[in-house]
Amino acid sequence: MITALELDEAGFGVPKTLPELRKYLQAAMEVEHLTIPVYMTGMYTIRPGTNRTAYYAIRAVLLEEMLHMTLVANLLNAVGGSPVVDSRVVAEYPARLPFSGDSVPRIGLQHFSPAALKTFLRIEQPKRMTPGGGAEPGSGWTSIGQFYDTVRAGLEHLIKTLGHDAVFTREKPGHQVGPEDFYNSGGEVFRIDGRNSALEALETITEQGEGVSDTIWNSNNRFGEQRELAHYFRFNEIYTGRSYGPDDRPKDQPSGPLVDVTWDDAYPILGDSKVADYKRFETTSAVYAQAVAFNSRYAVLLGFLNSAFNGRPRDLALAIPTMLELRDRAEQLYRNPHPDPEAAAQGRFASATFEITGREDDLADAEVRRNIEAVALEAGAPIDLSALASDSTEAFV
Repeated sequence: MITALELDEAGFGVPKTLPELRKYLQAAMEVEHLTIPVYMTGMYTIRPGTNRTAYYAIRAVLLEEMLHMTLVANLLNAVGGSPVVDSRVVAEYPARLPFSGDSVPRIGLQHFSPAALKTFLRIEQPKRMTPGGGAEPGSGWTSIGQFYDTVRAGLEHLIKTLGHDAVFTREKPGHQVGPEDFYNSGGEVFRIDGRNSALEALETITEQGEGVSDTIWNSNNRFGEQRELAHYFRFNEIYTGRSYGPDDRPKDQPSGPLVDVTWDDAYPILGDSKVADYKRFETTSAVYAQAVAFNSRYAVLLGFLNSAFNGRPRDLALAIPTMLELRDRAEQLYRNPHPDPEAAAQGRFASATFEITGREDDLADAEVRRNIEAVALEAGAPIDLSALASDSTEAFV
């Protein structure tokens, strides 16, 4: 399947055919995926022991983005598509979000700062708070909620014109990720087998992002969880340094207690740094090797996700230790001065670049296959990861 990053995006509008709907759902997966490194960078550049409220707020949103990506993968499988989660969905930051209009800026990797939070807020901006409230045909979406409205309109159109069973082919029921496969505190994933579950998935994604109806609250009560702020409003609490009160509305500024935010307690980075920049200093700094090792684990993570979304849902369990290793490697990178002496003299630190080269892709593919074969996770089987190698990163360094 062609990824959205490889497509001509000039023809944005309600999808009118099943191939177009699948293209839009692939694009939705990539929108969710591209925000994750942005939020991870903001979170992991916070100095240890500081800004705990902000750290956990960003973490909660990140986990829900992973839920959204999985729900979209389920929906794409339900309508006969094949999710693509590999190096083809990796963009160079600052990156353009697929199908977005000119008013949506490219999103970059930034350390925890007011500028980073402004980027977060623009990503999550509700459609009701976006000038115009939507996009003109062909111009691209202006809010993620409006993008999902377009997907929903296309889905409803196709059900009406082609018939329910022609849209939901039920050809790949074993490709659905279920709650027993998904380990995430950001809500519960569910299988999609028809219109009702598809609309519930789209509603979950938009409401967690921008709130239920004209409120600041998300829809987590459908998972039996306590009511929480939608993404935009969680980020606005950090940005403004004040929490929302129980009766605040979306148009209101937060009226609750102050939130302890100290912007100086972060590792300042050069967000456009690339591995090639670090390689120039590999004889004097370990940052290059660390950055390559981080990107190798990023490639492996995508490999496990790709397998899980394409017929082996249990392989999501293999992604968990990989994500923990990504966290540890990222935090190590951010605590190192930038290897360029001039950048270091300006107080800049090293950072993860989220790049995947051809070599990393090939090595990751081999490791993913090896680990999947070693663990042999089958549907309904208990999770046992003891067969995994204790350290498989040496080949990348």
